[in-house]
Amino acid sequence: MSETIAPPSSWRARLGRFLDRPAVANTVIALIVVNAIVLGMETVPGLPATTLRALQTLDHALLAVFVVELGLKLLAHGRRFFREPWNLFDFAVIAIALVPASEGFGVLRALRILRALRLISMVPSMRKVVTALLTALPGMGSIVALLGLVMYVAAVMATKLFHDAAPEFFGSLGASLFTLFQIMTVEGWPDIARQVIAVKPWAWVFFVVYLVTATFTVLNLFIAVIVNAMQAQVEQEHAHIDRIEAADRARDDAMLMEIRALREELGALRRRLDAPATA
Repeated sequence: MSETIAPPSSWRARLGRFLDRPAVANTVIALIVVNAIVLGMETVPGLPATTLRALQTLDHALLAVFVVELGLKLLAHGRRFFREPWNLFDFAVIAIALVPASEGFGVLRALRILRALRLISMVPSMRKVVTALLTALPGMGSIVALLGLVMYVAAVMATKLFHDAAPEFFGSLGASLFTLFQIMTVEGWPDIARQVIAVKPWAWVFFVVYLVTATFTVLNLFIAVIVNAMQAQVEQEHAHIDRIEAADRARDDAMLMEIRALREELGALRRRLDAPATA
């Protein structure tokens, strides 16, 4: 059964145009920010009971506003609402907040802060960044696999070579993997390296090669893939704008041609009408 699309003058279309107004969107963004601040204030230790109850009441009121806003969007767009991924994201975030936080679902109280993530769907610039990141996921998956392979090979080598020099860091494969991940982030790696080099002076070669390979090469590939995806996103948007402008120019040219043809027809008709009078 095909979905009937509401005419432009219908109440659904008017409601959709109202919800798409910048003033309405900016109001929702401000309420999301306020809600995030309220949820953060609830974590402050030693809050008076009256203040905590006031914050919870404000949180419930803001949640009610978000539910109404989402319901109005559902009314305005109908089944088309669920075809937009960002609408599904907003729906899931609000649905989680509506689940009662009983003993079995106590963790859901902590997930209320996920409502702050609605800023991503409301702010176009954030939405572009997330879209670019999602586009880069296939390429990032290959890099993650490469990085995992490099870390696994280095961990096996480090466990065999340095387990006696620094057993707390390289005593097992799991410990070596964790230590190499820490070294990859360049966090405290000189202390680890010096402890191993004190026993095995040649170990600096291993650490230098690993850092150059894992940190300065593989991790930079992540940045390259993400930058490339964002550049492709920008180019795609520019191409879309160019297509729209080209379509507008073609429509304007067609209208001008029709106007010229109409003027020529009117001129020919006027000459035919004036011919008997001049005869």
